[in-house]
Amino acid sequence: SDLARISTLEIAKIQTSKDGTRKILFKLEDGNFIESVLMPGNKHWTLCVSTQVGCRMGCKFCLTGKSGFKRDLLPSEITGQITTLRFDTSLGDNIKTIVLMGMGEPLENYDNTIKAIRIITSDYGLAFSNRRITLSTCGIAPRIYQLGREVSVNLAVSLNAPSDETRSFLMPINKKYPLEALIKACREYPMPRRRRLTFEYILIEGVNASVEDAKRLAGLLRGVRCKLNLIPFNECPELPFKTPGEKEIEAFRSVLIKHNFTATVRASRGGDILAACGQLSGRMDI
Repeated sequence: SDLARISTLEIAKIQTSKDGTRKILFKLEDGNFIESVLMPGNKHWTLCVSTQVGCRMGCKFCLTGKSGFKRDLLPSEITGQITTLRFDTSLGDNIKTIVLMGMGEPLENYDNTIKAIRIITSDYGLAFSNRRITLSTCGIAPRIYQLGREVSVNLAVSLNAPSDETRSFLMPINKKYPLEALIKACREYPMPRRRRLTFEYILIEGVNASVEDAKRLAGLLRGVRCKLNLIPFNECPELPFKTPGEKEIEAFRSVLIKHNFTATVRASRGGDILAACGQLSGRMDI
């Protein structure tokens, strides 16, 4: 009975966006709230899972960090987001891809995240293919090496700037692990031959989205086996940043394409229900 007890979480609220994205607010046993986001695809759903209540990283473009850090999630609370939706709702059958990209920094809650990944991918657990699991980090370089030794999952790195100056302004973690250390860890991350790292790059007008920035980015990532996921900043009243115009975004992308990078612009999902990238806050009142 112990297994049954830890395998599901209480759903406090489900919101559905115009584009079909669903944001699920879970209430934990201690009264804290976390959010997961379920994104419909052509044939299957992707579930974006949280690893902490709040976040310590303090990235300037993200709402999760605004509410501060409360605690790490247990392995059962990380996997519980999946099992609850898979087995306790009608949405479950189609969940095929898991992205550890919700609230929190997975590599800061390292041991619990690794345990959760093992449960998610084990034949005795949830039996997801590890090819269908992606972990996103803000760049804790030593943990990237460790992750590569312990589990085989896709790695996405939240990069967001081509220089230490801009990155440290946006992401305090960069002062501890600057770009040189981060890119070195990324180069050495073990991957099957056909796989590539993903670098996520949030485009913010006047901060990191110029053609010059794109050229510097191409130089920074030269020789790294990767693809780039460009994410136009999701504007919200609490944050001072603006989204670049479409022409500016396309100009940025075409520089990368010219330098032989695969670069896609991620369509924002769930913005109308604050479920888009950087908008999760785990608040009951929204």
